[in-house]
Amino acid sequence: MTTIQILGTGCRKCAALKENAETAVKQANLQADVEKIEDINEIVKFGVMSTPALAIDGQVKFVGKIPSPEEIIQVLPQ
Repeated sequence: MTTIQILGTGCRKCAALKENAETAVKQANLQADVEKIEDINEIVKFGVMSTPALAIDGQVKFVGKIPSPEEIIQVLPQ
């Protein structure tokens, strides 16, 4: 199963990114866990210095922006 990680400290943008990720999973008909990582030490382990960020299975795909569900679908595993 795919794991999508939303990296951010809990701001409004992070919440919007999580919502877009959940929408993308539904639209792609994919089984995935969407988890939020708010611990700054964990976020730094990803090499992320700007939030929000989105990682899929531990690989960072977007940093410092809120991609649309369509953009997220493009980077999801098939």
